[in-house]
Amino acid sequence: MVDLTNRQITILKFLIEEYIETAEPVSSDTLDKKYDLGVSPATIRNEMVVLNENGFIKKPHVSAGRIPTSMGLKFYVQNLIEPEKVSVADEVAVKEKVWDYRQKIGDLISEATAELARRTKSMAVIITPDNHFYWSGVANILDFPEFWDIDLTHALLLMLDDEPYWQNLVEQIANEAPVTVLLGDDFGMEILRPCSFIFTRFQIENKDYVIGVVGPGRCHFRHIIPMVNYFGHLITDIGQE
Repeated sequence: MVDLTNRQITILKFLIEEYIETAEPVSSDTLDKKYDLGVSPATIRNEMVVLNENGFIKKPHVSAGRIPTSMGLKFYVQNLIEPEKVSVADEVAVKEKVWDYRQKIGDLISEATAELARRTKSMAVIITPDNHFYWSGVANILDFPEFWDIDLTHALLLMLDDEPYWQNLVEQIANEAPVTVLLGDDFGMEILRPCSFIFTRFQIENKDYVIGVVGPGRCHFRHIIPMVNYFGHLITDIGQE
């Protein structure tokens, strides 16, 4: 990984956060006008060229702006993200929603998947130890411009029936961070490169499960990562009741 200067890191951070909000390529003029970078537009353009040459951002064919690459997004997640704190009100509301299902694992998993989809406005999934794959909120992905690409959406929906694919995907990841973020090449399929999969592991009756969110690579990491983490801890705690 190439070393970036503090200025390049700042420009990359603002570019990614602008792209996450707008789903549009970001120009140097936008960064100059919207963010107080303390440098000239020409300097911003030059730094964006460097970020482009080093693989952190790229230029779509039909735009003068830039979008982050998977490498740039991973750098952002690993080094620049400032996760939101799940509010006490949200914690209480989620717990109340799933608490009544604690006696039946299947019902608990089904309700937790549906609630995570509602809370993240994305598609939520749970993978069980016996390789069953639960999902909820499929329609939510159509709110993201990335999934207006019929080929991408068709491929993702097809993969929902391929339970071993998801099991193999998470098994390849060492259990290091509390929450794992998969992007781009991590999916092992060119067609799914625009996607993200943010997940954590939890246990019920000493068996390992996975819960997470599938969406575009341009997702609201600051909100989704802590929410996924909270659901993992909550279900583990409920499973021990």
